[in-house]
Amino acid sequence: MALYLLRRLMQSGFVLVAMSLLVFLGVYAVGDPIEILISPDADQIEKERAIRALGLDLPLWQQYLVFVGKALQGDLGRSFVFNEPAIQLILQRMPATLELAFGSMFLSILIGLPLGLYAGLRPNRALSKGIMAGSILGFSLPTFWVGLMLIMVFAVQLGWLPSTGRGDTALLFGIPWSFLTLDGLSHILLPAINLSLFKISLVIRLTRAGVRETMLMDYVKFARAKGLSPFRVTFVHVFKNIMIPVVTVVGLELGGTIAFSVVTESVFAWPGMGKLIIDSINVLDRPVIVAYLMMIVLMFIIINLAVDILYTVLDPRVRLEAKA
Repeated sequence: MALYLLRRLMQSGFVLVAMSLLVFLGVYAVGDPIEILISPDADQIEKERAIRALGLDLPLWQQYLVFVGKALQGDLGRSFVFNEPAIQLILQRMPATLELAFGSMFLSILIGLPLGLYAGLRPNRALSKGIMAGSILGFSLPTFWVGLMLIMVFAVQLGWLPSTGRGDTALLFGIPWSFLTLDGLSHILLPAINLSLFKISLVIRLTRAGVRETMLMDYVKFARAKGLSPFRVTFVHVFKNIMIPVVTVVGLELGGTIAFSVVTESVFAWPGMGKLIIDSINVLDRPVIVAYLMMIVLMFIIINLAVDILYTVLDPRVRLEAKA
């Protein structure tokens, strides 16, 4: 396991370096922030002074080397707009995005797994067919429209839940979290539901397909022939074997949810990283954009590593193949 982790860490380091180059070149090749940040009435001398102050007078390759040198020290640059460390701005918004992403994934597992299991075990029931039809809606409906409808129904018409903001927070390890207060939970519920609809549908379909395939396996038939109870057959012999594809997709979807929750955060005015990156793109705040993308890359690497480790827990054959 130690050798496997060391090899994966080396691969992750290579990926991180390659992505830093691609991200830096991609962001710095688009637009000129000076044209946005400096007043149109400024003369050429003021523009040149601003260019030197922001380090944009250096060649692109030299800017990248400066960026890498500072990044190794934990400095991803200073925001052009806020004049604060970019990583500090990202970390201030990260808890809001993380709790929204984990909340949506929790709902997708809590709702999707039981519904998928039922649809797989009782495929001909009317309820199972209704579940599968509902999963199609979850794939098809656009996120922004569903968010607006949730606000119209539960916030405007019924008045049950708030529609915007994060609500009251409580500190845990010095970090403010909404889910620790009732007001915060009421604020997070609608955006979490909106963000989880696609994932619920995905988990339902993956679980149902896994159950239908696994129920035809010889070891399941043998377990039934031994007289094991349906509960034991389902949750000991079937459930564990369908979890590998579910864990894979949920892990990847978690990274995607963290990275691409921009629409939901915009609709519900959720103060997370998504709203910050949209504002930064509008003003070409390059250090914040690069810092955000690098943080997302790092999260994907960590999540993929965690998923691979979970493989070894769920399926011992993965460990045997690694030794071979």
